[in-house]
Amino acid sequence: MLDANRSGTATAVPPAAAEELTIALSGPVSFTARCTRVLVSPWTRLSLLVALLAAAASSVLLFEPQKLMTQGWPPQVEGTTAVVIFAVAYGLITVAFVPRPILNLAAGALFGSALGMGAAMAGTLLGAWISFALGRMLGQDALRPLLRGRLLKAADNQFSKHGFRSMLAVRLFPGVPFWAANYAASVSRMRYAPFLLATGLGSIPNVAAYVVAGARASTPTSPVFLISVAAIVVPAVAGAVVAWRKRHHLRSAPQGREELRDQPR
Repeated sequence: MLDANRSGTATAVPPAAAEELTIALSGPVSFTARCTRVLVSPWTRLSLLVALLAAAASSVLLFEPQKLMTQGWPPQVEGTTAVVIFAVAYGLITVAFVPRPILNLAAGALFGSALGMGAAMAGTLLGAWISFALGRMLGQDALRPLLRGRLLKAADNQFSKHGFRSMLAVRLFPGVPFWAANYAASVSRMRYAPFLLATGLGSIPNVAAYVVAGARASTPTSPVFLISVAAIVVPAVAGAVVAWRKRHHLRSAPQGREELRDQPR
């Protein structure tokens, strides 16, 4: 920027002075701009996510969807409409940390194996998509800088680089809560398509086992019911064994490295 002195010659204004002059001319930041900046900040969005989840959890406690297992579906709603409403409600309340096994059993008990399977899978994908979208839009920017621990960084790296394979393994082997896997994936750099595809494929065996068990609960000695119960128990035991071995390996790994470091060369 040039400035004219008394002799009529132009002199250069230092960059710092030019910046101060520009700020002075532009005036103070407006109140609207400040409010907008606060509202779109990462921590404000994270607070909004926490408030939404708290409200959803409170609604679930108020309406008690587990009553479907004992009281059944309202008689005034039936047919395809009941299946669609159940699927939408399934997706919404899984965002609020409701255990899916209860809903899968209820789907089988209310609609039978075929329709119950369709309703439960639709609700599963809907709930996973809503959770992932909320976590990505409202929580990712605030939570990613907090991923500093060794285990957190390892999990984030696994989800970010091997999204489909990692999510498929999480869905196939029970142990990680549905909502926890959804929000953990949303904080990582996993994309929407691998997340939803892995969720759909990986959830089929577990959902089918619970739905069939709910549909055949009135005949607990039938082969179909016993097979469905076995399909629930065996993966759960296998997942627990794998988790225990991985945990033991993670605990012993640092000790092994320290022992190698202490050995004389």
